[in-house]
Amino acid sequence: MVLREAHGTEGPRTTMKILEVTNVDFSLRHFILPLMRGLRDAGHEVIGACADGPLLAEVREEGFRVETVPMARSFSPLAQAQALTALIQLIQRERPDIVHAHMPISGLLSRLAGKVCGVPCVAYTCHGFLFNQPGVIPRRGLSLALEWMAGRMTDRYFTVSTQEAEDARRLGIHPNPIALGNGRDPASFHPDAEARGRIRAELGVPPDRVVIIAVSRLVRHKGYPELLEAMEEVPGAELWVVGERLASDHGPSLDENFARAEHALGGRLRRLGYRRDIPALMAAADIFVLPSHFEGLPMSVIEAMLTGLPVVATDIRGPREQVVTGRTGLLVPPGEVAPLARALLRLVRDTTLRYQMGEAGRQRARNRYDEATVTARTVASLLDAEPPA
Repeated sequence: MVLREAHGTEGPRTTMKILEVTNVDFSLRHFILPLMRGLRDAGHEVIGACADGPLLAEVREEGFRVETVPMARSFSPLAQAQALTALIQLIQRERPDIVHAHMPISGLLSRLAGKVCGVPCVAYTCHGFLFNQPGVIPRRGLSLALEWMAGRMTDRYFTVSTQEAEDARRLGIHPNPIALGNGRDPASFHPDAEARGRIRAELGVPPDRVVIIAVSRLVRHKGYPELLEAMEEVPGAELWVVGERLASDHGPSLDENFARAEHALGGRLRRLGYRRDIPALMAAADIFVLPSHFEGLPMSVIEAMLTGLPVVATDIRGPREQVVTGRTGLLVPPGEVAPLARALLRLVRDTTLRYQMGEAGRQRARNRYDEATVTARTVASLLDAEPPA
């Protein structure tokens, strides 16, 4: 791999200092950490930065330094001014060769701080555009304007989905966006008969019961109101909901939706909360579902595909380039209950179809979403080096 030299007051060096900035500890731990490992393995110093949180302990246990910044997932001018000031101070202290930003608001602030401080390379990975999300027109217009402005401050512009790279080019956000994708480790996510038996025994679930699993934050735009209602029309299966609501998440609570579902579904609904054994839970399930209203390129879909699960997802950016409907899973319209129920019921009733779709999805994920391949491609693109053969 050919690397550019980094320059500081002490002269040129080939070991770069790279600052990876995101919004919250959840994002750093679950989305950015594999890249941080890849950059470190390539011989570079990597520092993480985001809001404080308990999941940072896991990142630090791997030997990474993580600096906390008062990031806020809101449009509060005071909160964003405080975060910007902290980022400028951090960059001035660390003097990184590359600032690599993630997520919309933290990405905007980090790129602005990097340019103010004269960082040699400012990079950004888009994990989903806010203007592509449902919402009022003024808010979406403001988001587009901010993305366009931030694009002028970005030297290397990446997206996780192909469609959003096309959006960035078409809307003039950046002249050269590169779709890098997302990846997960096939050694972690794969069919596992031992884990399947163990998890089902722990939860008291019979071996022949069909289990539908959903893994995500508990927020409205993940489609939980529709999913919980759809499950009332899917007899003979139970739903495992894995995840929690983050303290920084916005929007109405789902408590009423879950209370209604618990009354209607009884023991067919299991809320498992935040779990660290996602690979085992996936292996213990039969169908994966993600009825989101918007996404980037969801990691959970990749995890499910690698595990050999057929995927039921919504026909939106991200999932529509992951799921080949009718072959690796089924795509349904977002925000609609009846098509979601029909898709789930079709898979619940057809064991052979589940197996065929799961195997096709597993092969597709291994070919397209292997974490090592995606990480190597991202490292090379970030360093502006020759990509690995």
